[in-house]
Amino acid sequence: MPSEAVQCKPLEVVVGDKGIERAIKHLKRKLASEGILRELKSRRHYLKPSIKRRKKQAEAARRRRKRAKADTEAPRGL
Repeated sequence: MPSEAVQCKPLEVVVGDKGIERAIKHLKRKLASEGILRELKSRRHYLKPSIKRRKKQAEAARRRRKRAKADTEAPRGL
């Protein structure tokens, strides 16, 4: 089953007085925030559905542990 085409606005980066180096850095940041790089890496190799499900569960568990650790740490200074 092919995935549906997703319509979204194109990424644009304006190259101003700061130079091309800064524009490239800004483009990379935008690509990372949109999740495009992660999507490309995931599509590079085929993953069986069972492995995909395991990875998804492991990622969710990692996020839960991270959130629990942040909740248990008391804020300082107040």
